[in-house]
Amino acid sequence: MCRNLLLAATALTAGLTLGLGAAPSARADQAITPVATASQAGAPAGAPQKKRKASAQERVDAERLPPMARAAFWAREVNIDPTDVAANVRLASALRGLGQYGDAADTAQKALVIDPKNFDALMETARAYVGENQGFYAIDPLKRAAIMAPKDWRPLSLLGVAYNQVKRGDDAQIVWRQALALSPENPAILSNMAMALATKGDAADAETLLRRATARPEATLQERQNLTLVLGIEGKLTEAEKLLREDLPPEQAESNLAYLRTLSASQTSGNSAPPPAPTTAIDPHNWASMKGAGS
Repeated sequence: MCRNLLLAATALTAGLTLGLGAAPSARADQAITPVATASQAGAPAGAPQKKRKASAQERVDAERLPPMARAAFWAREVNIDPTDVAANVRLASALRGLGQYGDAADTAQKALVIDPKNFDALMETARAYVGENQGFYAIDPLKRAAIMAPKDWRPLSLLGVAYNQVKRGDDAQIVWRQALALSPENPAILSNMAMALATKGDAADAETLLRRATARPEATLQERQNLTLVLGIEGKLTEAEKLLREDLPPEQAESNLAYLRTLSASQTSGNSAPPPAPTTAIDPHNWASMKGAGS
């Protein structure tokens, strides 16, 4: 594999977004302000406001809020009851969705102080560290989560990503194979394996794995966009363009297509550095197992 392709493959850590997760207007540096409940909103001015935890249904509904509002909701729940493990875990997830990985890890770890064996808190801690490209610190919580849930593929899939981040590629492949034994042909696991290969410059084998992943009925846009990126690196722009226009709004598709064209041209011209990532529709942490609900 030529050096240019290997360098261009580093763009895979920028990846192509799905339009999922944080809304375009959400900013990670915005302060999280708790939102008032309906009962509080109607209270007379100056009247003391009695804090109450949200109902079970309100909590379910909160998961459908825009990113900033979702984070504000769970911040309020944690303010009311700092010992609420579930609220801390959901707040950590919301902060991670805003790109506040350090705060997300801290919040998830607070949940672990309360309940050291909480599977969701272990997973959210690991997701935050992986999101911050600090895979070393994700390894221990993921190993603990895998022991707690030996039939669950998700800790092993994310553990492979963590290993890959700390350049333990052989260990990553081992745990990914273990994850596939639990969930055969799982598109998220196959996608993670493929992206690891692509970042090493092995785009051809990455393409093979991603085609297996996208052939599955449960495959998501993330797997399809990973395939698009690999096709672009290989110079297969016609098929890459077709997938982009099927999956993304026109403006995002054009932005990503322009990036892939520049990426392909840089390889052809012998440019040793990959082009800058497009200013829109980019996610710097393009690992399926940490993006979707199945992670």
